[in-house]
Amino acid sequence: MNQHLKRAILSGNTSLGIEFGSTRIKAVLINNKYEIIASSSYEWENQWNNHYWTYHSLKMVKGLQEVYAQLKQQVMMNYGVTLSNIGSIGLSGMMQGYLVLDSAGELLVPFRTWRNLTTSTAATLLTREFQYKIPERWSIAHLYQAILNDEEHVRNINYITTLSGYMHFLLTGNKAIGVGDASGMFPINRVTKGYNEEMIRQFNEWISHKEYPWKLEDLLPSVHSAGEHAGYLHEAGARLIDPSGDLQAGIPFCPPEGDAGTGMVATNSIQTYSGSLSAGTSIFAMIVLDQDIEVYPEIDIVATPDGRPVAMVLANNCTSDINAWVKMFHEFYEALGHKAEASYLFHVLFNKALEADPDGGGLLSYGYYSGEKITGMTQGRPLFVRSPESRFTLANFMRTHLFSAFGALRLGMDILTQRENVKVEHILAHGGLFKTPLVGQKMCAAALNVPVSVMGTAGEGGAWGIAVLASYMVCKQTNESLTDYLNLNVFKDVEARRVDPDIADVNGFNRFMERYTKGIAIEQAAADHFTEKR
Repeated sequence: MNQHLKRAILSGNTSLGIEFGSTRIKAVLINNKYEIIASSSYEWENQWNNHYWTYHSLKMVKGLQEVYAQLKQQVMMNYGVTLSNIGSIGLSGMMQGYLVLDSAGELLVPFRTWRNLTTSTAATLLTREFQYKIPERWSIAHLYQAILNDEEHVRNINYITTLSGYMHFLLTGNKAIGVGDASGMFPINRVTKGYNEEMIRQFNEWISHKEYPWKLEDLLPSVHSAGEHAGYLHEAGARLIDPSGDLQAGIPFCPPEGDAGTGMVATNSIQTYSGSLSAGTSIFAMIVLDQDIEVYPEIDIVATPDGRPVAMVLANNCTSDINAWVKMFHEFYEALGHKAEASYLFHVLFNKALEADPDGGGLLSYGYYSGEKITGMTQGRPLFVRSPESRFTLANFMRTHLFSAFGALRLGMDILTQRENVKVEHILAHGGLFKTPLVGQKMCAAALNVPVSVMGTAGEGGAWGIAVLASYMVCKQTNESLTDYLNLNVFKDVEARRVDPDIADVNGFNRFMERYTKGIAIEQAAADHFTEKR
């Protein structure tokens, strides 16, 4: 038994991070040295319900309770202690989307996730009026689209927030949000690090003819920067997390953050010219800027958890189709009478990609489970294509799917690096795609033509990142910046495994991208002509 970890638990010198990701809810408990005491996860999936991608609110609570119960059980088994007091807590979740509550705190409509591309009219109008890129995923686009659609629930909105903000509200009663997550709801004033006041005024004027009983500023959560207190666990929240009654109320909460911001913290990439990349169900790169850039449909401007401007390139689709193929290979393997952990099959299949032709042998795939804004797709159809001349081998098959996971992202990154001359010196990556050592890094380095590093903390991802932000809130020195705190404390002894671009892989990926770009018409045809009723 590790006695210093047990002492941390008993003294409450711990921080708990819980992240509501797209496929998993994950919890990580750390001590004040950022070591992991216990971790747990709960798998969930979005559902297609009444023309929207959503997660049921009951699943949110069930997942929260499940990951905490697992965590509590681990602490008891490993340290002989009943978990009852925690030094600080932070919540993170999928950014953007649409969660609206009435005055009683009840959801007015099911959660509309970032995956929904149903707000193109609203996003286009807002972008034009604000002269500021408003993505379809952003909360304000969802709200404005609901207004344009004359949806009845809009009049009764009392609060609009994100997934992390909603769970924070359930546990603390506070309508608060971190600046990074807030930047996916509404444009941020880079000076005040709050919402853009002029744009709020404009929005209220545009909808004044509707005579709603609210102003936009009354609906939005208060914005907090990293290090600020954002509420305390109330009694009902403590019972919601831990129905057994062991968990004590009164635990301080840091501002709830989006998965993009916690990923940047987990990879220590909140400084200018640094970049982080998260690859899971979706894939996004975050590049901290030192200059303003033009408005592009493919580039979002968001913020770090301490309020610095960030160019965000997000593609809706990444690993879902890869996971589906591996699952099928798993079924085949079991049909032969063998048993294997899924992680082993991922390891074997991913490593086959290293034996492939540099360009994937002339194969092509699109892992589009949903629409993809960067390539102009409003609907998705997972698709694999080959010609009679293609080299159809398992190695090329796997490399092609891994390359495809970076395809849409590459198109967005080209805008930053080639049109805006944004300097990207290095990428720190995390997420499920990088769990198999080396392979995902080599594919990413080939796709972006920059060195890619993965830290030992990357596997824990955003749950560990939000736990670090919770720790920063209670452990920082007076006026200590988040950058200094990360550099001097959290990452001072952390080593990263770096992979430099291989010229053969880079050239191979460029040839693949020629096929990928030309083949988008094939993907569009599949969306137009292959439809299944849900």
